[in-house]
Amino acid sequence: MSDHDDGRPATAQRTDAERDLELGGPRRVGLVSLGCPKNRVDAELMLARLRAEGHELVDDPQQADAIIVNTCAFIDEAKEESIEAILEASQWLEGREDGKLVVTGCLAQRHAPDIADDLPEVSAFVPLGEVGLVPKAVTGTAPRIPELPERYGATFLDDATAARVLTSAPGSAYLKISEGCDHQCSFCAIPAMRGRHRSRPVDDLVAEATTLAGQGVREVVLVAQDSSAYGHDRQEREGLSRLLTGLDGVDGLDWVRVMYAYPNTLSEKTLRAMAELPSVCRYLDMPLQHASRRVLKDMARGGSRDHLRRQLERARELVPGLVLRTTFIVGFPGETEDDVAELIGFIEEVEFDHLGVFTYSQQDGTTAHPLGDTVSEEEKAARRDAVMEAQAPISKRLNEARVGQELEVLVEGVHPESEHLLVGRWWGQAPDVDGTVILTDGHAEPGTLARVLIEEAHEYDLVGRIVGPAADAPEGS
Repeated sequence: MSDHDDGRPATAQRTDAERDLELGGPRRVGLVSLGCPKNRVDAELMLARLRAEGHELVDDPQQADAIIVNTCAFIDEAKEESIEAILEASQWLEGREDGKLVVTGCLAQRHAPDIADDLPEVSAFVPLGEVGLVPKAVTGTAPRIPELPERYGATFLDDATAARVLTSAPGSAYLKISEGCDHQCSFCAIPAMRGRHRSRPVDDLVAEATTLAGQGVREVVLVAQDSSAYGHDRQEREGLSRLLTGLDGVDGLDWVRVMYAYPNTLSEKTLRAMAELPSVCRYLDMPLQHASRRVLKDMARGGSRDHLRRQLERARELVPGLVLRTTFIVGFPGETEDDVAELIGFIEEVEFDHLGVFTYSQQDGTTAHPLGDTVSEEEKAARRDAVMEAQAPISKRLNEARVGQELEVLVEGVHPESEHLLVGRWWGQAPDVDGTVILTDGHAEPGTLARVLIEEAHEYDLVGRIVGPAADAPEGS
């Protein structure tokens, strides 16, 4: 048996890092984050807390001795993806001495007691809002299943003093303006997981945006469960318009984007702010979920095709050049082929710039659960495909109208499929969910704005070449 320099046999040799592990000290931590941008912000807060406590963050989870899987549980497909990610992470940790697998996010919040026995590989489940437990969990000093908040009991809320490790593309960051939701949509379990709606103060959000701008962020994307209800819990009926005004004054910010607006809480004053404030993108994401009056009633959302159409027409009148994004759910219990036909007719009538479709997923504890799951998975998929097929030519036609225009583009970096191309987004494209602008010629540093001549259009992506630096004023003004 050969000896090492210190005279100990190989089986007894320990590196400094291994001794730290044995003592519950610093770890190499990798993170896999799934789900929505709100989940991404939670992950960024976790990473900052881990770094502050001396842990090493690694880009490749397979090189880590502690892995965090930040999960989503919004629909069954998301739950399945989360479980698969947990099992894959457990395989990466095989053979790692004292490796730790930590599950955070909505799955941990809502289902930890139900799935813990089936997932013995998991060292700890950390519920939403318990960022402080994450460093303890990766060292094995946190309880495996902490006491979970009761329904509507979540009270955590970020603030500008909380550090983040940004994981989004260069030049862009999400800004979570509130937590929780007061709506009782029959298909949604989010209020049960994230609690009642509670907004951060305007000054606090402006302070965080100022910090982000100082780090090179040019775009902040406002996210919440219901962005247009921002401030209502503080008795501010026009909170979002006031917030947009405050963010418009942040030096270095060129784009402020609003996601997740709700039809019943979006005010005319907010739309006017979107039209008038130079840095606020004329972009509106408003998940409508359906257009059939009967289905909307069963979803506990209310309204009708005509009502929604009039709202969108008014928004376009108030905000010239408005880019509209929405999402729909197909396969809701009792949905008929006529309902789907009405939805497709609505889409063809309104002509959204961007559109996404989910298939209905039955959730325990929601008021829609007793309705059953009456539409087969095959039929749900067929209806989703039919809606997306109706949208495809609309997206293509709207994109083709931009050929020959010069657009302001936030350059994100090298295209993932070719080192010879760059990729970015114009202000009419939100990160992660909309298309991109593929840049075939010219150079600009990631995180900077460039003027791009659009030369080609596809269903979701635009193609162009850089013709110069962007003007000082954003294109959406």
